[in-house]
Amino acid sequence: MAVVRATLRVRRVGHGGTLDPLATGLLPVLVGGATKYAERLHTAPKVYAAEVRFGSETTTDDREGGIRREGPVPAVDRAAIDRALEAFRGETLQTPPDFAALKLGGKRAYAIARSGAPVALAPRPVRIERLAIASWRPPSLRLLVVCGSGTYVRALARDIGRALGSAAHLGALRRLSVGGLTVDDAVDVGKIRALGQVALAGRLRAADDRLLEMDDRYRTAEAEVVLQGWPTA
Repeated sequence: MAVVRATLRVRRVGHGGTLDPLATGLLPVLVGGATKYAERLHTAPKVYAAEVRFGSETTTDDREGGIRREGPVPAVDRAAIDRALEAFRGETLQTPPDFAALKLGGKRAYAIARSGAPVALAPRPVRIERLAIASWRPPSLRLLVVCGSGTYVRALARDIGRALGSAAHLGALRRLSVGGLTVDDAVDVGKIRALGQVALAGRLRAADDRLLEMDDRYRTAEAEVVLQGWPTA
């Protein structure tokens, strides 16, 4: 954010949704008057490439946490996994991770969890529009996830592990799209200064509802095609 602010020589810079520390991919940046569009952009569908790692459940529900529980890697085929995934598609209730930025009794859940105290976050409604298998090479399951605001993909990984009688956590995550913005059009943070003010300003898009229209390929293309070449951790 500071790099964008300095390069464009503007004061008002915001973002359209944070990423977990282990995640890579798209971070929408809003500049000037477009910062007012942040709440609207938060309603846009998000697209992720996710790797679910079976064998252990962690305190953070991703690879950065300590092991909370272990379980056998499920001896199932793709068809059986897809049947289990059906329970997570559409409108569902999801319990957020203990290490979440949500507030509980006036404190951030992650702060409570770090102190060693128990965290009891209530399930929240989420919408998962698409959940498609790209590959299954035990213990790694690669998924294409199209979801609405408020969905925790690491909580999804945890719950998929439980649904298959195992234990799992999020091994890797890449955000591919937020509404009409895609990682293909993104500028690497290391290249922002090299572009300079004029070139970077020329890449800005108008903040209007066209930004909310997701590319149909994420709804229709095979998951293997969309995620081709995506390296997992």
